[in-house]
Amino acid sequence: MRIRIVAAAVVLAPVMTLSAQGVSDARPIGLDEAIRLAQLNQPTAVQARNQIRQTEAQVKRNFYNLGFIPTLGIGSTWSQRGGDRYAEGVKLPSTATPWSYGRSLNLGSFTLFDGGTRWNTWRQSQANLNSNEAALITQRYTVALNVKTSYYNVMTAREQRANAQRQLEQAQQQLAVATAKMNAGSATRTDSLSAAIAVGTARQAILTADNAIANANAALTRYAATPFTVTAMSDDSSSITPIEVSEAELVQMALTGPLVSQNTAQVRVAEAQRKSSRASYMPTLTMGLSYGWTIENSQKFQFADGPNGNSTGLTFSFNYNLWDNFQREQTGVQARIALENAEATLKDNKFVVQQNLTQQLNTFRTALASIELNRLQIASAEENLRVVQQQYNLGTKQLLDLLTAQASLDNARSTLVTSRQNARLAKANIEQIIGRDLK
Repeated sequence: MRIRIVAAAVVLAPVMTLSAQGVSDARPIGLDEAIRLAQLNQPTAVQARNQIRQTEAQVKRNFYNLGFIPTLGIGSTWSQRGGDRYAEGVKLPSTATPWSYGRSLNLGSFTLFDGGTRWNTWRQSQANLNSNEAALITQRYTVALNVKTSYYNVMTAREQRANAQRQLEQAQQQLAVATAKMNAGSATRTDSLSAAIAVGTARQAILTADNAIANANAALTRYAATPFTVTAMSDDSSSITPIEVSEAELVQMALTGPLVSQNTAQVRVAEAQRKSSRASYMPTLTMGLSYGWTIENSQKFQFADGPNGNSTGLTFSFNYNLWDNFQREQTGVQARIALENAEATLKDNKFVVQQNLTQQLNTFRTALASIELNRLQIASAEENLRVVQQQYNLGTKQLLDLLTAQASLDNARSTLVTSRQNARLAKANIEQIIGRDLK
């Protein structure tokens, strides 16, 4: 019977060993390095950087459109005439002037007045650039939050595995005592079976923690985009640094953070669009300039032969749209609606960041307070388990009392791990809201 109990207790050992070997293959990496790699490789961050590059090109183009700089083009033509000519049915002799050449310089047409369209277009592109820069900061801290979540998940799973390992050691000791007492006739078979179940439960908890570590490593590797599996460093994760910044300062940081900054820039984009829509009620004045010359009767393939003929063109164009089937009015209404929507979004998001900041701060403070309480609970549960263990060894307590004391200690340890994870994630969320790192 004893052999069967021991065999049942160790049935999960091979699986646990294989899982631990898979977890140990990962390469440790620091949190800052993981964030740096993720911000360099994650598609959302890459897209945000490329969006800034595209907007910078638009700003540059619209800036040059502000000045009276026309388009510039040059051209060259050459042609050869030949064949017979007829006049009233009579064939005329060839004039032997085979080549004609032409050159041209065309400044195109450029706008002298457009009602402020170019100016507002430039302002709109500048506001778009500011919005994209704020969006890049938002993406950077969103990526950082994802990396920190995976990184902290690794640390939490390791703490859970350490707790499960301690649970296994205590369960094995209890199984040894229960087996010895059963062989001595001072304990029942139920005690030995219950102790064996406790050993199996502890080993299953280790396996679950190993799986959690592997899953968190996979997520961290995805964000870091490394060709090998990475994991968190094996530093001490028990300490949680407090937030030294006051709540009032955090609120001000949140109100100037990435989300609010992006919405503010979007309001400016809408304002520029609304002003640009008014330009359709104004006339436009354009001017064009061209110059060209031709060379005829050249006997050789050279521009210098033959007489020259010059031509110069200067044109002005004035245009005012009297009626466009209410197109201008519709554009104006759409621009005003877009501005009102952007202003409403900005106003609401200011409250959103304050609400989220309040929630995360309360979560962080509650987690810190829970950590201190959990440590006291662990100390109390350890002492209670020690006393109950001695009483069980002396025969004054049942195995059920011992297992209950053990479960109380396991729950206290698990609660401490959860409190630490809540504190870490709350702090990471606060950093994402304000767009800054809190050391």
